[in-house]
Amino acid sequence: MIEAASGAVRYQTQLTNGTHSVISDTTQDKGGSGSGFRPHDLLEAALASCINITLRMYADQHGLALAGVTTRVQLDRSNPEETVFEYEVELQGTLSEQDRARLLSVAATCPVRRTLSKRMGFRAG
Repeated sequence: MIEAASGAVRYQTQLTNGTHSVISDTTQDKGGSGSGFRPHDLLEAALASCINITLRMYADQHGLALAGVTTRVQLDRSNPEETVFEYEVELQGTLSEQDRARLLSVAATCPVRRTLSKRMGFRAG
């Protein structure tokens, strides 16, 4: 569970899972100080980090020579009826084309992507 608490600075929010914490805020043009991740940045970060971790774990489990991964995620909200997560994966290491194709296929299976792909609902507690 994530807890969000108001910060001392207008709109700044302290997020914690009880062990780790991060600051969220909004941009200056919306009245914030721009001192932390915007909420939509956090959505992008969740997917980017999940793809990254999933690929590294897969490479470790299958003995692939993956030296590193860089993932980039951007939300496209230009269509009011659909939100699209656009992502890029950059693989480092001496990998065969078959290994690269396999890893790019595995990127689509990360748990956060699977979660975001399901029908969603919201319930106030």
